[in-house]
Amino acid sequence: MGNPTGFMKVARALPEDRDPAKRLIDWQEVHEHMETPAIEKQASRCMDCGVPFCQSAVSKYAPAVAGCPVNNLIPEWNHLIYKGRWKDAVDLLHKTNNFPEFTGRVCPAPCEGACVLGINADPVTIKLHEVAIIDRAFEEGWVVAVPPVKRSGKTVAVIGSGPAGLAAAAQLNKAGHMVTVFERADRIGGLLMYGIPNMKLQKEIVQRRVDLLAEEGVVFVTNTEVGKDITAEKIEQDFDAVVLCVGATVPRDLQAEGRQLNGIHFAVDFLRLNTKSLLDSEHKDGNYISAEGKNVVVIGGGDTGTDCVGTSLRHKCKNVIQLEIMPQPPLSRQPNNPWPQWPKRLLIDYGQEESIAVQGGDPRNYLVQTTKIEDDGNGNVKAVHTVDIEWVKTPEGHMIPQEVAGSAKVHPADIVLLAMGFMGPEGGLVEQFGLETDPRSNIKADYDVFATSKPSIFAAGDGRRGQSLIVWAIDEGRRAAREVDKFLMGESYLP
Repeated sequence: MGNPTGFMKVARALPEDRDPAKRLIDWQEVHEHMETPAIEKQASRCMDCGVPFCQSAVSKYAPAVAGCPVNNLIPEWNHLIYKGRWKDAVDLLHKTNNFPEFTGRVCPAPCEGACVLGINADPVTIKLHEVAIIDRAFEEGWVVAVPPVKRSGKTVAVIGSGPAGLAAAAQLNKAGHMVTVFERADRIGGLLMYGIPNMKLQKEIVQRRVDLLAEEGVVFVTNTEVGKDITAEKIEQDFDAVVLCVGATVPRDLQAEGRQLNGIHFAVDFLRLNTKSLLDSEHKDGNYISAEGKNVVVIGGGDTGTDCVGTSLRHKCKNVIQLEIMPQPPLSRQPNNPWPQWPKRLLIDYGQEESIAVQGGDPRNYLVQTTKIEDDGNGNVKAVHTVDIEWVKTPEGHMIPQEVAGSAKVHPADIVLLAMGFMGPEGGLVEQFGLETDPRSNIKADYDVFATSKPSIFAAGDGRRGQSLIVWAIDEGRRAAREVDKFLMGESYLP
């Protein structure tokens, strides 16, 4: 490495976050930018560690063992940053990742969890460097459309335009095939567009990459739901191969008395309608679920729940809390969670940080189970009733929640948002294609093969593996594209 002792002399540093009181009045990104010399100094912390665990991950062990699913060449581009060779760094970055501007913003950075320096010190700021490289590349005009030199004459339909679909489309187009991406929403991007709020990923950044892909020859068809607006049979007839990147879009529901009351919404609907109204009219059309002046209860403590907290605070809600059935993570990595496993520890994300600043405390309540939702007498939500629980092991070895006596609580609520994760692809399309599913209702297709039970049809992303990270979706889209290319041409030169 350029500075073999950098990790001993330079402390980990990240860009400052914008003041919560100021950022809650807009929908701009939370983080400030770091100056180039400071980033280059941070890159000097990358060790000459011999075996860089950061740059590889094994699907079989995900997410327990950390590492980069797309095999980013992290030590190499850290070295290039330190040397000021930014253009070379972006070329190296694009060899493994089609969309570093997305992962550099919303990926939880499993690479940092596997950083060798993280064994006994703060890991290298890998995610910061990734987004810094690609942002500089766009600013300098280094990222341009590169259409394929020649076409293969083969046609491929990609169903779904999330990260897996876009990655598959980008790679298949690069191989010379004519690719058409079908998206049921009015904008391309899937959850990148309508599932992740603007303060985490500005939508012009998504559209910028979509425009580049279109310039390179990818055809995008919006407002078209395959299985309804166009049949699966028609798709099979018109294309030589099909890649299903439909996501895991069935939200987990709440089984509790009062579930039918008005004011209970799935988090994905709350977030989707908010972003669409923001993009369409800056919320002037009123076509969204407003939390303004209301008590909001978010059931679910993951990233989606955090996004609901941040969005509700920007709506100027009266109060917002999160209910989490799992215990609070420890403050630091525990002995039973050794490196290079993903570190299970308490993190303060942007939504909690904003709640602490505005409401005076972390909105998360751990080891809490909802028992019923109270009616106001007119069919609307009035309150959420909960009990505290503890996890106990049954004689069979299963962990089950057990109520703590005398722990009942009542939380005022005007809106309840269900953010409890997702189960699999929505019904209809998989059946229409006549495909087998696995026990979890996902499309049955082996990793690294991606072929379904039907010839010429492949599957990648959350619809195949279940709800996961954006970086795993990109990995699967890229790998599936290689298998489709081999199916069409007999061999493939795609990475």
